[in-house]
Amino acid sequence: MRVHVLHDAPLAPLTTFRLGGPARRLITATTDAEVIAAIREIPAREPLLIVGGGSNLVIGDKGFDGTVLRIATKGFELDGTRLELAAGEVWSDAVSRTVDAGLAGIECLAGIPGSAGATPIQNVGAYGQDVAAVITEVVAYDMVDHGIVTLTNEQCDFSYRHSLFKKRPDDYVVLRVRFELEDAGGMSAPIAYEQTARALGVGMGERVPLAHARETVLKLRASKGMVLDPEDHDTWSAGSFFTNPILTNEEFDAFRGRVAERLGAEAQAPAFPVGDAFTKTSAAWLIDKAGFTKGYGSGPARISTKHTLALTNRGEATTEDLLALAREVVDGVHAAFGVTLVNEPVTVGVEL
Repeated sequence: MRVHVLHDAPLAPLTTFRLGGPARRLITATTDAEVIAAIREIPAREPLLIVGGGSNLVIGDKGFDGTVLRIATKGFELDGTRLELAAGEVWSDAVSRTVDAGLAGIECLAGIPGSAGATPIQNVGAYGQDVAAVITEVVAYDMVDHGIVTLTNEQCDFSYRHSLFKKRPDDYVVLRVRFELEDAGGMSAPIAYEQTARALGVGMGERVPLAHARETVLKLRASKGMVLDPEDHDTWSAGSFFTNPILTNEEFDAFRGRVAERLGAEAQAPAFPVGDAFTKTSAAWLIDKAGFTKGYGSGPARISTKHTLALTNRGEATTEDLLALAREVVDGVHAAFGVTLVNEPVTVGVEL
């Protein structure tokens, strides 16, 4: 096994927050075989943390007293409309290559940081697209039964920003992800998000040239500080820090009453039906209307100046600084509207 091993290794540089203490041991694996061999070599009782692109991690200031396995595998295989990505492939680069190949299905997920292996775990989505709609299979190492398994889309149990892998984080390590894309003659998938449609100047459900869709999404993301730029502290974040709350219809009625009490009878909170019994609303709207506007904060961790949903490290923050801000936002939103926000990034060694 030719893996790169470091002891007392800094983890902050491996995350987009640039926060967190060191790992007792850091292993970097560049092939599936190295990933599996590294897992099998780790003692059963030793804490293990899997890291890909580090775009969805909040690591405590004390670091991680165990082994961190960084997956840096490579592999982009395209066969007609079928795509297979190694877990360590840079997601944004893979999206660009599918657009260049004239295939639709993930073009509106352009610019999302992180690795391909993380996409099924989080059921990554944005601007009207979710990977669950195009993933056919996930190849993973089963750490319980100690073998390679291939899970179908149905077995992955996808839901909003959730999956089997997130539900059972100690059971599987994603090795490869398989997708079925669409050849629409160089055109995008039907546009399914109002903001994207407005920016493109088309109606919902229409198609546009693939490259145009990708470039438009990148511009939208950049305007919100959601495209990584080492010179821009608004991008020293995990993107959206909170998921959009999904409420029962009864909970949403009570929430709507709180909105009217606080903002006036004419105020309307965003509402998106989820089946017959649930309604999704906007975390960004809640944060803003609770008084946490763009740029909020006076310390080294602040809300982005470009988007209220992103919490950022202004360069000198600690993880505790970030968590203090997150808790303040959660408490403030709950006091104002009775809704509890849930963090989207995975926390390691700390809790919100």
